[in-house]
Amino acid sequence: MADLAFWGYGFAALTFSVFALYVFFAWRGGLPGGVLLLAVVLSCLWAGVEAAGAHFPAAAALPVLGVLADILRAAAWFAFLIVLMRPLWGARVQWPVYLAGAVVASQFVALALEIFLPVGALAMRPMLVAWLAHAVVGLVFVEHLYRALPGASRWGIKPLCIALGAGYIFELYLFADAALFNRIDADVLAVRGVAHALLIPLIGLSGTRSPSWTLRMAMSREMVFHSTALAVAGIYLLVIAAAAYYVRYFGGDWGRALQMALLFAGLVLLGALLFSGSQRARLKVFLNKHFFSYRYDYRNEWLRFTQALASADKGLDLGQSVVRALSDLVESSGGLLWLRDGYGKFALHARLNRPAVEVLESADSDFCRFLSDREWIVNLEEYRIRPQPYGGLVLPDWLSSLPDAWLVIPLKTTDALLGFVVLSTPRVPFEVDWEVLDLLKTAQRQAAGYLERMLDAEALLEARKFDAFNRMSAFIVHDLKNLVAQLSLMLKNAERHGHKPEFQKDMLDTVAHVEGRMRGLMTQLQEKRPIDPPRTVDLSQLMRRVCASRHGQLPVVELVDPVPLQVQVRAHPERLERILGHVVQNALDATNDDGKVSAQLLLLDGAKVRIVVTDTGCGMSPEFLRDRLSRPFQTTKRSGMGIGVFETRQYLNEIGGELQFDSQVGQGTRVTIELPRLMGGRSEIDDGASEIHV
Repeated sequence: MADLAFWGYGFAALTFSVFALYVFFAWRGGLPGGVLLLAVVLSCLWAGVEAAGAHFPAAAALPVLGVLADILRAAAWFAFLIVLMRPLWGARVQWPVYLAGAVVASQFVALALEIFLPVGALAMRPMLVAWLAHAVVGLVFVEHLYRALPGASRWGIKPLCIALGAGYIFELYLFADAALFNRIDADVLAVRGVAHALLIPLIGLSGTRSPSWTLRMAMSREMVFHSTALAVAGIYLLVIAAAAYYVRYFGGDWGRALQMALLFAGLVLLGALLFSGSQRARLKVFLNKHFFSYRYDYRNEWLRFTQALASADKGLDLGQSVVRALSDLVESSGGLLWLRDGYGKFALHARLNRPAVEVLESADSDFCRFLSDREWIVNLEEYRIRPQPYGGLVLPDWLSSLPDAWLVIPLKTTDALLGFVVLSTPRVPFEVDWEVLDLLKTAQRQAAGYLERMLDAEALLEARKFDAFNRMSAFIVHDLKNLVAQLSLMLKNAERHGHKPEFQKDMLDTVAHVEGRMRGLMTQLQEKRPIDPPRTVDLSQLMRRVCASRHGQLPVVELVDPVPLQVQVRAHPERLERILGHVVQNALDATNDDGKVSAQLLLLDGAKVRIVVTDTGCGMSPEFLRDRLSRPFQTTKRSGMGIGVFETRQYLNEIGGELQFDSQVGQGTRVTIELPRLMGGRSEIDDGASEIHV
């Protein structure tokens, strides 16, 4: 055996030296060629040291030098494989570097233990385990390199992968046998050098096919699956070998028999796992799901899905957009959308390329509870073949009989089931795997969020419509109250002045005015909008009309210095008359019959007009002015509604006006209204006049 080992390693050293010269002269620069040259030189050194150790068995240092050279050789070939795989990772350091470093470090540690610990101190020689790990990792690297290449690009690298793979398989056999029986087979060890030398032609062939070793690589699921399966199998063999050895070591007379039984059982189990379709499928799904799932370009899919949802009001409403977005993910032609109504039912809300279905599904049904609790996507084709995975789910009759129904997708928000979508069968055969289900689950949550916001917006809009209608109704009721007050005052005065012709004429005018105002208010309430559009209003004439309409009340409203000039503003005549009448009426209500109420119209510099209404009534406290006056439903009058000032301020803000109050308790109130004045008409006067009294 010593002679066989000498000649075998000597032949390997000679062959590696010749190949090193070939690589050196053929090298044109570049990292892969340099690392390959280093690996070949170290292999030549290793083979030479092993040959010397076989020829001079008495030299104690040669075995240690041989193992050290072997470790360096193995590390160099690891580096060569990592450099070839570098296009997969770019400039980043990835797991092959860490894994190779760990294996090489374990080999150095094992060598140190072999040198410094006495023989027999360890139950299993760590060197054997370290080299077995080296063989497994080497096979993983070769598998990874080969699978990373597209099929059309494997021609150049295939001989190299065959050579290195065969070498690592030889190492795996040698050290797996040694680890199982805690001794190295001398026959196999003697031809180890020859075995590695025989691989040189294949490595050289790859060198001629790929002189620059520039490879285009791409990560794929299949590559990761096979590499991981190979690594798992190697780790499994290590564990079984260690367990079998320790059973034999501590088992006494029956240890060897139990070791063989355990080894056989482990191999049978490994074969069952490797050749089991379900186990391989589970491993593939695990790897694809957590590492390399690229069936979809998720960025593009998500942008397209979001764009589809955002295309509402472009021929499709939001419900139809949701159906379209979900169906496009799985090549479906359309579907139906059910949403929860306000009565505990799910009703058809939208449909796309499907006829309408008059179906109501109760929110308390088993089907809806299943969708809400499980959030599963129900594949009706799978359900008809194998309903067991759905845990006893019973489909409603209408869904079972629905033609072309394919997938049922729940739309679940954080709180509850918002609805569900029934998609039609796809246009082409479409496999629904875990990746499709995960994409649909994520998409349905975003779609449910869109729909929930839509429903919330509709509910808010409806609430705002009711609020606006109620607010307008309150304003109208407030105006009706003022009209009723005028009629009541007229009836009260009729007892004393009803026989006078002047009063009778004034009474008829008042009744006609009240009737016209009430008819206008009713029309406004029915149409839910103001009945008079904004237009030019003669404010001086409007002020005269407002004051004249209160001539039957005490105290009499006094117009300060009236002059027949037009002061024009742009407003809604009816609304402006109403709020000015409200201000005057408030002054009358707050003032005793022997008090004073006056109204004044002023022109200001800067195209502004000011209306001032002053009374000597009860006044208001500073706290009421600050905290309560402009808030709705706040009033100091017993019969007041507290919305007149609120409406006045709101409307003046709409037309660019301002409202101010100055009041003192017991002394009266001054109300100032400023409005933008229209220029260019008869209102243009001498710019030097700062104010005009009307």
